[in-house]
This record gives sequence, structure tokens and C-alpha cells, in this order.
Amino acid sequence: MRNYYHTILINLHKIIYYIIKARIWVRNPKKHSEEDCYAVAREMVDVMNKSSGYKTIACGTENLPKEGGYMLYPNHQGKYDVPGIFATHEKPISFVMDIERSRIPLVYEFLLLVKGKSIYLNNPRQTITVFQEMAKELEEGKKYILFPEGGYKENNGNVVETFKAGSFKVAQMSKVPIIPVALVDSYKVYNSDHYGPVTTYVYYLEPIMYDEYKGMKTKEIAALVEGRIKDKIKEHLAG
Repeated sequence: MRNYYHTILINLHKIIYYIIKARIWVRNPKKHSEEDCYAVAREMVDVMNKSSGYKTIACGTENLPKEGGYMLYPNHQGKYDVPGIFATHEKPISFVMDIERSRIPLVYEFLLLVKGKSIYLNNPRQTITVFQEMAKELEEGKKYILFPEGGYKENNGNVVETFKAGSFKVAQMSKVPIIPVALVDSYKVYNSDHYGPVTTYVYYLEPIMYDEYKGMKTKEIAALVEGRIKDKIKEHLAG
């Protein structure tokens, strides 16, 4: 957590600037395109990273579909997971998060900029409503990040917890490609005892197309995606 507070303190003036800028921009959506808003969100990540020596290396970007919407399903290690993906994902993408965490200053503005979604983790009815909204947007070409672990543990290393099957209902509803994403060392940035520069890794694995998973139950899809991510993390750590 030392890195987190250090980054906040040394960038406090910039954080205030981006909070104000984001709030102005979202009040005037017709003046700013999706691409422009995403560029600001990535700029925010870049500023924070450069100030504290954080670096993210992407592998497998060629696996990202060139057209249409898709779902990224990464393992969840901490606060840096979404910024790490944003730093390596060129096209506009949005994300889903716990509504309680979404109320944190700057996180809230970050979510607004990319028109993300917030859900109550223990409210299935509200979650399904959000998934229905997402499915429609995915069919229209939008891209989303959803963490199937549901949450993360502090200083959990590169351990992957059991994926929740319900997370994959939105993919089934929209029939878009599923992209498993393996995050390595992301926890070190803001959710560990580590202090100082960090290099993290984002592995975009081969997409699982709808024709491949359409006959599967959500539990089977969850196990498939979880297994591929675990294998990639194990491969990375083995060197």
C-alpha cells in the first residue's frame, strides 16, 4: 500500500486537475468523442505510472479482435489491474466494478470517462439488469473488462481465486468473443508491501469465440478461462 499513498501524494495537484477535467467533460458528452475520453483516461494512467516508475508490458495484443465488441476476463490482483490494461489496450474499452469502490474520488471520474458500469456484488437482480445493458452495447461494438473473481485479496501474489460462473452470462447474452487475460505482478503496484518501481505484465490470450462456448454451461466457461489464465501465469513465473 506504500506505493499507493506515495503516488497519491506526489500527484495530488494532478489528481485534482483530472477530477475537474473529467467532470467537465462528462457534462458535455457531445463535445468529446469516446476516443477522446479514453485518451484522457490513458493519459491519467501514464502520468501516474511515469511519476512512480510503474511499467506494464503487453503480450498477445494480436489476439484482440480487430472489429466488434468483446469481453476481457482477467484475474484480479488489485487497484492497478484496470490501469494496467488501459496502458496496453489501444482501442476504447470500459470496465465493471463494485459500486462501493466506484465512489472513490478519481476512480469515480475514471469510470465516468469511459462510461463504465457499477454493480452491487450481492444483488443478482441489479447485476442482471447491468449485464443486459452491457450485452446490448457489446453487440454494438463496445468492449468491456469484467473480473470473474469478483474481488481481490490484499497482497495475494499471483494467486488466482475461483472464477464465478455468473460473470460469463453477459458473454452468453451478447455472443461476443471472450478474451482471457492473465495479469502478472499487478498486485505489487498498489496492493502489496512492495515499495518503488514495478514492472507488470498483461497477457492477452487467444479468444474463445461464441461458436466454441455456445453449448457450454457458465461453470464450464469459467473453468476454461480460469485454467488458461492459471497456465499462462505458471508459464511466466517458471521463466
